[in-house]
Amino acid sequence: MPASVVSDNTILSVQKNDIYAAPAKEKNLRASLKSDVQRLLSKDALVILDAANYIKGYRYEIYCICKSAKTTQCTIWCNAPLSDLKQWNESREQTERYSEATIDALDMRFEPPDSQNRWENPLFTLLPNDPLPVTEILEALLQKRASPPNQSTQSQPLATTNYLHELDRITQEIVSVIISAQQKGSIGGKVILPGTTEGLVLSKITPPAEFTRLRRQFISYSKTRPVESLDRIPTLFVHYLKSTIKVR
Repeated sequence: MPASVVSDNTILSVQKNDIYAAPAKEKNLRASLKSDVQRLLSKDALVILDAANYIKGYRYEIYCICKSAKTTQCTIWCNAPLSDLKQWNESREQTERYSEATIDALDMRFEPPDSQNRWENPLFTLLPNDPLPVTEILEALLQKRASPPNQSTQSQPLATTNYLHELDRITQEIVSVIISAQQKGSIGGKVILPGTTEGLVLSKITPPAEFTRLRRQFISYSKTRPVESLDRIPTLFVHYLKSTIKVR
């Protein structure tokens, strides 16, 4: 059986800190990895996706690709303590290191896999000194029957899972920029917001808790009325804020 490795190291190279600091670049990284998996995967090929894969919804998308291809899959979680990760990182060549800020940010964003989730089962969790359970992994991939594809795993959940993750991320990023601008005293001045040409002029200081409440309301509303393009979310959210608080 032919085997292929799809690795984020091939794309990250020396730009890893820049990519993980820019949501748009990181989104493109995930899309590129997923595209490579889709291109290489079949019932007669083994594909290893060697990447951070720290987003639960993204792992579900990969599961759906496997299901659509009528092939098996498993999840291998290299569960190392953060202190070990930083120590290993320091042993790399200077140009290949992650910055400490990048490591801490990825650790905060990480959504641990759970064997109770069908898309993460079977799950093999490995600590730093654990041997790789090769036999069990091969049994899971080569001897078990693949889940049959169906409409829900081939279309809608992919869009829905990605949509909810991006909705949460985009709105959080905008709220963070607004709160930071308030803290810097930008009352009365125009706040430039990410992902949209719409600016926001704060007429007064609004408590961060109020922005959190409005963000949750917008997310709840948007869950039942998803937009066709993720690029529209920033502008729609800014319009929503303008209509609910005293800004212009």
